[in-house]
Amino acid sequence: MSGTVYENARIHTLDPARPYAEAMLVRGERIVAVGDLAECRDRAGGGARRVDLDGMAVLPGLIDSHIHAASYVRGLDQVDQRGTASLDEALARIARHATTLPPDAWLLGGGWDSNRWTRPVQPSRTDLDRVCPDRPAALPSIDGHTIWVNTAALARLGIDAATPDPPGGQIARDEHGEPTGILREAAADAAYAVVRSPHAGDLVAQLRAHLPRLLAAGLTGIHDLDGQDARAAYETLYARGELPLRVHKTIPATALDEAIDSGWATGDGDRWLSTGPVKIFTDGALGSHTCLMTEPYDGEPGYHGIAVTPAEEFERLVATAAGAGIAVAAHAIGDAANRMVLRAYARWRDSAGPGPAARLRHRIEHTQHLLPDDVPLLARCGVIASMQPTHCTSDIPLTSRMLAGRGLASYAWRSLLDAGAVVAFGSDAPVEDPDPFFGIHAAVTRQQPDGVPPGGVDPHERLDLDTALRCFTEAGAYASYEEHLKGRLRPGMLADFIALPTDPYRVEPAELRDLTVALTVVGGVVRWQR
Repeated sequence: MSGTVYENARIHTLDPARPYAEAMLVRGERIVAVGDLAECRDRAGGGARRVDLDGMAVLPGLIDSHIHAASYVRGLDQVDQRGTASLDEALARIARHATTLPPDAWLLGGGWDSNRWTRPVQPSRTDLDRVCPDRPAALPSIDGHTIWVNTAALARLGIDAATPDPPGGQIARDEHGEPTGILREAAADAAYAVVRSPHAGDLVAQLRAHLPRLLAAGLTGIHDLDGQDARAAYETLYARGELPLRVHKTIPATALDEAIDSGWATGDGDRWLSTGPVKIFTDGALGSHTCLMTEPYDGEPGYHGIAVTPAEEFERLVATAAGAGIAVAAHAIGDAANRMVLRAYARWRDSAGPGPAARLRHRIEHTQHLLPDDVPLLARCGVIASMQPTHCTSDIPLTSRMLAGRGLASYAWRSLLDAGAVVAFGSDAPVEDPDPFFGIHAAVTRQQPDGVPPGGVDPHERLDLDTALRCFTEAGAYASYEEHLKGRLRPGMLADFIALPTDPYRVEPAELRDLTVALTVVGGVVRWQR
């Protein structure tokens, strides 16, 4: 088996022992040699296939460590409200989409952000009823922590004035106690069950059709944080030999008992489909005013956000999951939520002692706003900070208005790395675009696409390109317990890599988000080519 020599390339291996090379020999799923052309041809022997990359730059395959791929592919067939500038524009898009649907079908979609509307009003069911009176509609906000529904949907969901707020959730109500059509956090669970059901289409077919979009962006692996329906769809694609990239699939908290009863453990599976940590929500999101903050929200005396999972229950879940060999990925955005999670992890670490459980790699998803004292604590606890750089730049108007003067370490990836923490980057798509080069640009510049603000927000937290790439490669591999298999290009590792016409190391930081991928190889097979 002579293999394939990829040659005439500028290969950035991210391997400190040999950072650069001009050729790479691949046999089967593995890299056999990385170095100069003569060396790789000699190792290949006669009959090797040769691929001329025409001077392109080669990088290890990028890993999105936090993506909702099922939600992303479903959304491509639904009404898209991202970028709407007003309630009227959002309603106009909804009205147009409603005309394309069969009778009685649910109208689904989302991505609206009332914080960015010219008149930032919270929408209501009566607004939605004006353009969609005869069918149920459920529309998640851009951050996914609020759902806007119409009157027909409230009726289908069985929510009325007598329905109490569930623990960890809130039904917005008018002055008469009637639901306004805004459901936050746990109050939206029933609506999300519809959003993730066959009402949203055939998920297997949607993933098969749209996962190539992720390959085209340079992703060779993802950590998917959607539900058990997504796991089943990935298993179907895998069984059919149709899974084109590697998936580390988390467990929703609602399925923890099922996972334990089934004997699942974090890291189970193989190189294509493996079991990840259990995801537990501890708070909401800043845009929805539901992330848990130490100080109350401005203009809302005594209101600190929503503790979706209270501290005592979270500690119980950590002990239960870890005792079964399942790591925990805690969603925490507000500083109070992050502090609660870190203290729970620290207490668990102190009580677990040596043994298999102590080797679990717990995570915090988002890690957006920290009290400065919690930065070194996160590193000491060995917690992985799973962060999404484009949240930082997308949220600049929001954080500057809502969090100014609080003295927080916000999107503090440089400080976390300097403290010794592992920082794994992702996109949180469909909240943000899944293109990892958008995230790399945000991590390096901390600027919006138009270059605002000059020098970046909190410029001391900017990363150099090499570090940003490592957060999208080797850190993601570490988070899935696969740092010995991927994240770098060196002999013995999986042949997951991408080729770009423009070398990221030879462009200005502002140009990073414009980079395109020409070739994506996963397991030694070309899975996508421009």
